[in-house]
Amino acid sequence: MNKKANVLDAPAMRRALTRIAHEILERNKGVEGLMLVGIKTRGVPIAKRLQERIQDIEGVKVPIGELDITLYRDDLSHVDNQEPTLNEANLKEQVTGKNVILVDDVLYTGRTVRAAMDAIMDQGRPSQMQLAVLVDRGHRELPIRADFIGKNIPTSQNEIITVELEEIDQKDSVSIYEKE
Repeated sequence: MNKKANVLDAPAMRRALTRIAHEILERNKGVEGLMLVGIKTRGVPIAKRLQERIQDIEGVKVPIGELDITLYRDDLSHVDNQEPTLNEANLKEQVTGKNVILVDDVLYTGRTVRAAMDAIMDQGRPSQMQLAVLVDRGHRELPIRADFIGKNIPTSQNEIITVELEEIDQKDSVSIYEKE
C-alpha cells in the first residue's frame, strides 16, 4: 500500500473529539440517560476519550461499555477464515431506556454499525441509539448515517483509511493509503 496523505494528526484528532463531545451534549441536552458504547477495537479508546471530554465539560462521568460484534457480522466468511469466537458485550450498565451513543473509528459500508445495533438490542431496548465516528469515508451499502462525525473523508474504492490511536498503536493519526 502507498501512503497518499496524512489526514488528521494528534492535535486535529483531539479537536475533532472535543467537538463531537460538545455536539453529543447539545443534542442530548446534557448527560442524563447517556451511555457511550465503543465498538471494538478502536471504537473503545475513542469512546473513553469522549467520556473524558464530557466529564471535563459537565463534571459527570458518563457510563461506558465495550461491544464486540464479531458474531453479529453478516460478512463473517469474507472477513476472516478463522472460526468465530464468542465475545460478549462488556456493558457495565443496562442499555434499556438509555440514549446509547455507538462509537467507532471509521464508517464505511455500515455493516459494522448494523451488527452493533443488533448486539445492543440483544442487551435491552435503549430509548434511542446515535452514532459517533471519527471518520466517515462514504460508500454505504446500508441506509446508515452518523450523527456525530469527526471528519468526512471522501474516498475511492481503491483507498483505505487507517486510524492509529496512542492506546493501541503508540501514536494518533488518520491516513489514506492506496491499494496497489
